[in-house]
Amino acid sequence: MREATFTEFRNQAKHFFDLVEAGETVRVLRNGKPIAEIQPIQTDLPSWKLRKARPLAMDGVAISKLILEERGS
Repeated sequence: MREATFTEFRNQAKHFFDLVEAGETVRVLRNGKPIAEIQPIQTDLPSWKLRKARPLAMDGVAISKLILEERGS
């Protein structure tokens, strides 16, 4: 993890964002204390988005059928 003072980060922002884009995390310090970490965004899909959608059913009855019956359709 790279560390930079606030002034360094401000003056060399492009350089530090290039590092982040390359996969590195940058910690920004103010008066020697960490105030922020800039890290790359995960581009992978969450696991729940990878699963195929399945029809919902309650005790063998499709939810859509129950909704239609309740609406009187």
